[in-house]
Amino acid sequence: MVGSSDQGPPDHLTKDHLTKDHLTILVVKLSDIGDVLTATPALRALRESFPAARLEALVPPNSAPVLAESPLVDDVIVFDKFQYDRPIDAFKPSSLAALVRFARDLRRRRYDCLVILHHLTTRWGTLKYAALALTSGAKVRAGLDNGRGWFLTHRVRDHGFGARHEVEYWLDVVGTIGARTEDTSLEMTIGAEDEAFANDQIPPFLSPPTRGGRGGCPLVAIHPGSGGYSLARRWSAEGFAQVADALVERYGARIVLVGTSADGVSQVASLMRSEAVNLEGKTTLGQLAAILKRCDLFIGADSGVMHLAAAVGTPLVAIFGPSNHRAWGPWPRDGRHIILRAELPCSPCSYVSYRVGQREGCQAMTCMKAITPEMVLAAAERVLLGNPDFQSPISNFRLPTSNLQPPASTILGVRTDNVNYDQALSLIEGFVVSGTSHQVVTVNPEFIVAAQSDDDFRRILNASSLALPDGVGLLWAARFLGHPLQKRVTGTDTVQRLAALAAQKGYSLFLLGAAPGVAVATAARLCETYPDLRIVGTHAGSPALEEEDEIVRLIQRAKPDILLVAYGAPAQDKWIARNLERLGVPVAMGVGGAFDFISGRAKRAPRWLQRLGLEWLHRLYRQPWRWRRMLSLPKFVWLVMWQRLAKR
Repeated sequence: MVGSSDQGPPDHLTKDHLTKDHLTILVVKLSDIGDVLTATPALRALRESFPAARLEALVPPNSAPVLAESPLVDDVIVFDKFQYDRPIDAFKPSSLAALVRFARDLRRRRYDCLVILHHLTTRWGTLKYAALALTSGAKVRAGLDNGRGWFLTHRVRDHGFGARHEVEYWLDVVGTIGARTEDTSLEMTIGAEDEAFANDQIPPFLSPPTRGGRGGCPLVAIHPGSGGYSLARRWSAEGFAQVADALVERYGARIVLVGTSADGVSQVASLMRSEAVNLEGKTTLGQLAAILKRCDLFIGADSGVMHLAAAVGTPLVAIFGPSNHRAWGPWPRDGRHIILRAELPCSPCSYVSYRVGQREGCQAMTCMKAITPEMVLAAAERVLLGNPDFQSPISNFRLPTSNLQPPASTILGVRTDNVNYDQALSLIEGFVVSGTSHQVVTVNPEFIVAAQSDDDFRRILNASSLALPDGVGLLWAARFLGHPLQKRVTGTDTVQRLAALAAQKGYSLFLLGAAPGVAVATAARLCETYPDLRIVGTHAGSPALEEEDEIVRLIQRAKPDILLVAYGAPAQDKWIARNLERLGVPVAMGVGGAFDFISGRAKRAPRWLQRLGLEWLHRLYRQPWRWRRMLSLPKFVWLVMWQRLAKR
């Protein structure tokens, strides 16, 4: 049976309060449709384990239809939690009055047990759930604990978003009070009226479901939306239209477009050459479930509708980008469903570890653009032809294997590799020879401080193939924390040594970034120093979104072995991370101000200052406008000292 936890419940509470003849349990899931669906296996475990209990669910209005016909609950309590998402809104007189009425009603229901199926991600959210739990009067309060669950009596350790699927987390939570089930599938109960609606809506010329394309024409549902929570999860309407037309032409598929008017359904319909059944805004949630149940295949991005398709047993192709597929991928993981995603170092960037991250992704949305119609079509064909052993072409991209990974030191959660210049060059040469894509970063104290508040930047640094210790502060911190680094490996010196290596081995370089003319001057200086060096291109450009595709095409045509990017951090590192797959270069390295120094545009500190670790002081003297950035140095020292004290 499924349902376990890391922390056992207090036995006396369970025995005293969960063995009553008339047990009342409230399950709190104040989330959107897909999230409520992921809670249905936990509800089933409660129903099967406590068949005589009265089981109620607290959900927001838009998600209530998920449980409207469900035998898993006895009552659905609706509460519009979204008007309390911000403290400034929560303390409006009207909101406070509604909250008082709700609290009184909750208290009158006299719950024995409260089950909270939420991560305690923010302090404000934690405060709200603590208030809810204590107001309910329930003696047993179960939930996830990431260190903020002081108000819970039954706890499951929260390992972070994606460490376990949401379904597994919620089964673990109810497991603390003894709830178990063998059936962990999602559940959406479809009423007779909704079944009748689906029969009327599917035209008679559509064949019955063929389940794998065997006999007749497959019925394929396409949902181009992603719900209102995050538009960053959406794939392009043009892509959906191309896939739909190809399925019609190759397999005689009948396409059903589903979603609301905000989902871009009509846009897909207008872009298609073939006809489709357009159900935009014409279905309730129950009716939509009945429609999806009749389909052989569902295609869509991460959304509540995707989870709805999984709940009614329809095989699907799910397109993921910024959102966390490990947490919210289609369930169950039994081979019926295919997840398509670009395995970029910066993806996923939303709801990773213990933080919200970038709900709206980045402006470039490279992780979604990297999914082509050909990839979606190939995945759809595998599902229709009954082959679950599908590998997306884009999944060929991987970070370097472990035998290329050097020893590393972790400072404030950021990895720094323990290498010297010779070891770094040897690793980079191995990357070039391997032919696969690798990102090299140069880490300094400023980077590490920035990474404390920039989750995306931190993940990129930690996912890099090689993280060079560029900063004397790192040497001090590593030694202070008990895992010393060999020596400082600067970006500027590494570029010059790379040029020497490339000239010797015949590798080609492309120089990107810095002010207009600086990359050209740098190339001229390097070629003067190393006559055999082959530089296949230079370009100033910028990390601006409108320039990105053209710059990528320029590099693709040049086909360098090593790409050096001087946009400054963290822009250069994020640019590389989101474009690494499509660039096709073996090595891409962010080099900051290296071009300025090599070209002579800026003067480096004297060697004796560099040896003393005071190069930063020289730069501040020559560039006083950098003083704000230098404030990160004392902050770095304080954070490192605090880390050491915290371990004692």
